Amino acid sequence: MKLPAPAKLNLFLQITGQRPDGYHALQSMFCVLDWGDTVTLERRDDGAITRVDALPGVDPEQDLTVRAARLLQVESGSRFGVDIGIDKRIPMGGGMGGGSSDAATVLHGLNVLWDLHWPHERLAALGLQLGADVPFFIGGTHAWAEGVGEVLTPVELPPKVFLLARPDSHADTGQLFADRGLTRDSEPVKISDFMEGRVQGNAFEPVLRRRDPAVEQMFALLSAVGTPRLTGTGSVVFVEFSDWDSAELALQALPPGINAWLAASADRAPLLAALTDYN
Repeated sequence: MKLPAPAKLNLFLQITGQRPDGYHALQSMFCVLDWGDTVTLERRDDGAITRVDALPGVDPEQDLTVRAARLLQVESGSRFGVDIGIDKRIPMGGGMGGGSSDAATVLHGLNVLWDLHWPHERLAALGLQLGADVPFFIGGTHAWAEGVGEVLTPVELPPKVFLLARPDSHADTGQLFADRGLTRDSEPVKISDFMEGRVQGNAFEPVLRRRDPAVEQMFALLSAVGTPRLTGTGSVVFVEFSDWDSAELALQALPPGINAWLAASADRAPLLAALTDYN
């Protein structure tokens, strides 16, 4: 099987408090993109689970896709294994959910490849054990997120095209959450507040811009073509456009040498459409 693993953007992100277990409570608008990684799965009959193209600097045993496959194997009792390959385009540390999306695609794909026939809800519950973003990618639609990101309300968003740019930087999520300058007590808002334009921003943006000169420089460069914003807790910066032509002109206006590209929003993750070819 060859399946897409779409990236996401946080169009809004705020922290409303800290829970007794130490995790932060947040609110965010997750937007699915029509662009991302490609995951290849080849079923094995010997039960072995392997990553055929291990990521540099990542212990294969800690690889989220391997962990996803092993967790599903244990919970389902499947006798099959899998060789996992990934054409990696979503930048690591970019705040676009690449690892979580890859894991969700593995769960979806193996659900078919191993003839498990689990409903999406069961896959999402399993995925939550791997990370708070995994259930979102299992669902595959734009969603308002609360809790630690696992309480999801599907929403419809107007189609958008995004200019995305990645500075030469890797954001450390743990350090950002620990930063004393992070606002952790924002007042909760409603979905309608976002949809009607009354709230915006990302709580991590001022923190990362202060901590990382490369991110601050990227904001300055993209300000020439629009209003730059930060996604998630990563280093990728984006500018929103209503149509592809406008985004293309903005991309062409950037100085040479910038790591930038375009992607559009997707009402339904391309993963879900691809899965129908195998069912």
